[in-house]
Amino acid sequence: MQYRTLGHTGVQVSSLALGAMNFGAIGRTTQAEATAIVDAALDAGINLIDTADMYSDGESEEMVGKAIAGRRDDIVLATKATMPMGDERNHRGSSRRWLVTALDDSLRRLGVDHVDLYQMHRWDPTTSDEETLSALTDLQRAGKIRYFGSSTFPAHRIVQAQWAAREHHLGRYVTEQPSYSVLQRGIESHVLPVTEQYGLGVLVWSPLASGWLSGAVRAGREITTSRSTFMPQRFDLTVPANRARLDAVEQLAQVADDAGLTMIQLALGFVTAHPAVTSALIGPRTLDHLHAQLAAADTELSADVLDAIDAVVAPGTDLAADEKFDTPPALLDPALRRR
Repeated sequence: MQYRTLGHTGVQVSSLALGAMNFGAIGRTTQAEATAIVDAALDAGINLIDTADMYSDGESEEMVGKAIAGRRDDIVLATKATMPMGDERNHRGSSRRWLVTALDDSLRRLGVDHVDLYQMHRWDPTTSDEETLSALTDLQRAGKIRYFGSSTFPAHRIVQAQWAAREHHLGRYVTEQPSYSVLQRGIESHVLPVTEQYGLGVLVWSPLASGWLSGAVRAGREITTSRSTFMPQRFDLTVPANRARLDAVEQLAQVADDAGLTMIQLALGFVTAHPAVTSALIGPRTLDHLHAQLAAADTELSADVLDAIDAVVAPGTDLAADEKFDTPPALLDPALRRR
């Protein structure tokens, strides 16, 4: 396992990190299975575990807490807030009122007195940067969080938050967690240059593109991945974007074969090769998934292989642009772009 410094924090984290979204109802994972995955990940050298309050309505945090009991100090523990937690309109977002409550709820579920990294799961356009950063700074000073970061923020919001922190003399986001894979490279043109400029650590999620790059999705085969069962539209081959992805996957499979690599090694080796990326978050649902992904821990792609990938999917290109999660609200709601 390789280790890298998380932004300018001085904290050393593994180049592969364990994402716990599949723990609980989402991945149909039991506590015993989750604990076995955590045990194997830690044994392999992973030292960063990432979860969120909304994963299976808090069940993921509870499972992570039980799995790490007795070894908390050896783990860089990260969680997230802002996504809706129930129907109550104020049980979401990044207001001070909600973040104070949400963090206490997360700490209780995790069974710890602090988290190392507390991340804003999405940008909240209804709340000012000053409001959010002020609350996070106070929670940091109270010892409940060590650092705080953003997740899936548009590049301009990352910049604005950095300026707001400076203007109001508040703590700043020290990490960003964007979606990034061979098939979704848009952040190379805007987000990653900004994170490099401001020295943010970058923890990328969905490096296997929801299973498209796992090796299980190939032409002529029935698509039976777990993700395809509850997100069928992302694998519907009558959709042009999905056809483009399948075409790219077939070409990438040949690149991997020529290099003597699995598709997973190619995919994870690609995202961790970018100098702006600190760690790739893997989200195994089973031990077999974990072991297949751990095989990429020391994968370093040659320039020839990276050039071959560029020839399949051009730098800065998103093959499924409508699946972006950092789209400005005005592009999604016509009312916001009309007087």
